[in-house]
Amino acid sequence: MSFDGLFTRAMVHELQSLIGARIHKVHQPYKLECILQVRENGISHKLLLSAHPSFHRVQLTEEIYENPKEPPKFCMLLRKHLEGGVIEAIEQQGLDRIITFRIKSRNELGDWKNKHLIIELMGRHSNLLLVDPEKMVILDCIKHIPSHLNRHRTLLPGHPYIAPPAQDKMSPLEATEEDVLKKIDFNSGKLPQQLVQNFEGLSPMLAKEIVSRVLLANRVTLPNMFVSVMKTIRQHEYTPSIMLSEEKEAFYFMPLSSISSEYQSFATLSVLLDRYYFGKAERDRIKQIAADLERVLQQEKRKNELKIEKLLQTLEEAKEANRYQLYGELLTANLYRIEKGMEEIEVENYYSEEAETIVIPLKKTKSPAENAQSYFSKYQKLKHAADIVQEQIDHAIEEIKYLEVLIQQLENAAPKDVEEIREELIEEGYLKAKPDKGKKKNKPQPPSLETYISSDGTEILVGKNNKQNDYLTNKVAKKDEIWLHTKDIPGSHVVIRSTDPTNETILEAARLAAYFSKARSSSSVPVDFTKVRHVKKPSGAKPGFVIYEQQQTVYVTPDEAEVMKLRK
Repeated sequence: MSFDGLFTRAMVHELQSLIGARIHKVHQPYKLECILQVRENGISHKLLLSAHPSFHRVQLTEEIYENPKEPPKFCMLLRKHLEGGVIEAIEQQGLDRIITFRIKSRNELGDWKNKHLIIELMGRHSNLLLVDPEKMVILDCIKHIPSHLNRHRTLLPGHPYIAPPAQDKMSPLEATEEDVLKKIDFNSGKLPQQLVQNFEGLSPMLAKEIVSRVLLANRVTLPNMFVSVMKTIRQHEYTPSIMLSEEKEAFYFMPLSSISSEYQSFATLSVLLDRYYFGKAERDRIKQIAADLERVLQQEKRKNELKIEKLLQTLEEAKEANRYQLYGELLTANLYRIEKGMEEIEVENYYSEEAETIVIPLKKTKSPAENAQSYFSKYQKLKHAADIVQEQIDHAIEEIKYLEVLIQQLENAAPKDVEEIREELIEEGYLKAKPDKGKKKNKPQPPSLETYISSDGTEILVGKNNKQNDYLTNKVAKKDEIWLHTKDIPGSHVVIRSTDPTNETILEAARLAAYFSKARSSSSVPVDFTKVRHVKKPSGAKPGFVIYEQQQTVYVTPDEAEVMKLRK
């Protein structure tokens, strides 16, 4: 648990700069997340409030979020009560993961009224509530929790706001060495668990770190180390860090050597969270909104795999064609020896270099000539089938490659990308189009491309689905600009808007191509690059498919931190 009570305290301290800021806009890009656009001392900020069960957090963000065409009801309520309001205080309740934003705004009559925007950061129980502080009544909340789901309190509009049950624990920031000695039973073991059970706002992760530091230090007791760590926290001495290890990636407001000695530090907690959650939260949302598309793609892929298995069996049977031809020719050469009613005949195989005989089955009801003709017919049928079956196998293999590209694109997609992939599946006949129900069709808009800027200022464009790839390569890119794609690996088309880019820019663009490909988690990924004029789309090819020549290849390792750095 990275976002514990102490991390919440650190974030509240960081957000104090927003006191006095005015709320200009309220957006709700996703079901459980809101963004307040605030302005303070002439500077605009985006305050993200997330009640997501896995990615709950509060932070300032530089990320770009796309808002729905029609704002949800909760968003409309926040706009009514908060837009134009001023943040007067940002407070934490003890060391609980609860933050209250005290906001003063004008009502419909122009009178100033106070509102509390409360966010509770408690895993799957996380919530965001707007409360009238005079009556302590809930005006609305982002998640409605009726009484039959929570016996302690009801979270519905019009109900009294009751805070989560308080835990009877001591504040670690006020604890002395004697307090730690009283709370801990050293004979019982499991010291990290005892620290968590006795001190408020302490996560198992930090408790484990404190115990680990004691074991590494000579002549330092647990109470002494505990008080020492809390002193730095009490003084707001933070080094926001992401710890990197093979097993996992974790963040905290200071490096934790018990997780990894390798870490990356950041200027602020908000910058840290932007980096840590880059892509993670969005991929989870994409997984939800694109679940039906992924199901269709996986079903179609499996259908083609089964089809290939059956076709290979047919192809194996078609190998018997030459044997049937041999039977027919040998019977024709030995017609004089065959009598109607025979079940088989043994003849000499004069096609073999060695002297051998073959026993050929016969149909008793057929004449000698009819038996020979029957084998010739089987030969012709199987020979023709072999050619058709091989074509069908090749087609199924190409279909699987196409579906794998779409599956990979869903993994890297943003919400707008998902809709473009959905449109493509409808156009290719995998999905049925939804009825328009009398709505006017808007003029189709060209796909939007993601823009990155190389270290020397060169613009790099990335297509993240087939529609964007076709648009980028065939419409946007100029003939002598540089085009990149992972070698024999499904991925994005990438174009450097330069006819003579530096080697560093080519490498940066190649890392983007590798990152937005199926090889995102690999190292030394081969990426081809060539001029756009050498990239061709064959007639009748599937969306996004191209062939290219005169390419060169570089090997790069995708780096998420660099992708963030290059983002425009």
